[in-house]
Amino acid sequence: MRVETVTRSEPGRHREAPAEHHVVIVGGGFGGLYAAQALRRAPVRVTLVDRRNFHLFQPLLYQIAVGGLSPGDIASPLRSVFRRSNTQVIMDHAVRIDPAERKLILRQRELIYDSLILAPGGHHSYFGKDHWETYAPGLKTIEDALDIRRRVFSSFERAELEEDLDKRRGYLTFVIVGGGPTGVELAGALGELTRTTLRDDFRNIKPAQSTILLLEGARRILPSYPEALSLKAQRSLERLGVTVVLGALVTDVGRDRVVYRSGADSRELRAGSILWAAGMQASSLGRELSRSTGAEIDRAGRVIVGGDLSVPGYPNIFVIGDLAHVRGADGTPLPGLATVAMQEGRYVARLIAARLERRSLPSFRFRHRGNLAVIGRNAAVADLGRVKFSGFPAWLIWAIVHIAYLIEFDNKVLVMIQWAWNYFTRKRGARLITETVRVRPDIPP
Repeated sequence: MRVETVTRSEPGRHREAPAEHHVVIVGGGFGGLYAAQALRRAPVRVTLVDRRNFHLFQPLLYQIAVGGLSPGDIASPLRSVFRRSNTQVIMDHAVRIDPAERKLILRQRELIYDSLILAPGGHHSYFGKDHWETYAPGLKTIEDALDIRRRVFSSFERAELEEDLDKRRGYLTFVIVGGGPTGVELAGALGELTRTTLRDDFRNIKPAQSTILLLEGARRILPSYPEALSLKAQRSLERLGVTVVLGALVTDVGRDRVVYRSGADSRELRAGSILWAAGMQASSLGRELSRSTGAEIDRAGRVIVGGDLSVPGYPNIFVIGDLAHVRGADGTPLPGLATVAMQEGRYVARLIAARLERRSLPSFRFRHRGNLAVIGRNAAVADLGRVKFSGFPAWLIWAIVHIAYLIEFDNKVLVMIQWAWNYFTRKRGARLITETVRVRPDIPP
């Protein structure tokens, strides 16, 4: 089969000789990265397309937001990761798919594919109130994390200079919307920040007197965890000074205020920083795929795929990660977790290799290896299936697992050193206030 790469300005001029089966992957997150790595020894040529030139270890983004780590500690240049492999990296943005011609249209060129893997990720959902994003940033990109870091530390600086006690209390009020793992980790990190790291840094304020509220619409935080672990996580947060408000449905967000409803009551809070950790929306590429293939999408914009993670009627187009609607063994959709995307990426890679050898594979089956959520120093919860525990053992396993999954050896060493230093000194060295422009993952620059 002939494989060609065509630029829009010079259509048809750049043609290559017959080559191996061409696999095009959109997205350098966990799904795309693990798919490309699993295809290293397959008789294929891989092109990885991403609008960024690095892979980001998103589970540790919250540590950038509170000054515990620097962006380079959890980001790996894609060209470095694949410098000795069959993968070519292209920094571009996917715009459209032409399944009849097996063509992926990017902003700057077009690619002909034999197999297409879509793993563009997603972004936070504001449930139809997208203007809230201006006042309550989510946490999906490095720019998001730096924006949150700027807002948080700027609030302390403004409080230090403010003489009006009511305004000072407002600056020292932090609201996190969403009690899932990201919200819990953010709330715990802020609790540690105010009660240990910043304890002696100011003269006019006491950071430990800050108000940290975690708003969760369900009846408990970490609703996907066993109830006993949710209760332990809530107690750990409360020991760090975090107030957990359950059954709280946010109805409005402004520059320095958030309004929520609890039962029949409505309450308005003044806050120096409002952080969003509720709801997810798939990439807009899912709607484009639906338009071009007729694939169904769910309310979150995820593409409903078959048992082999392919688009119905298009066995050479696969959707994985946050963009894929895949049902687990219990019939419910799999969550948008890194472990899910990793396993899906590896599965699709094995399936492509098997098809080239004229073999078949059974349908994808997610193997649940457990959930981990950290609350703070020596505090975490672990749900490993039959075994469930919390405290220091869970925290230690969380740290080991996260270091192990970092992509490059340099990052593993840097994060271990940083965490060891933070653990023994209770200091966070990346507490810089910088201006930044936030970038949505699904919108081209």
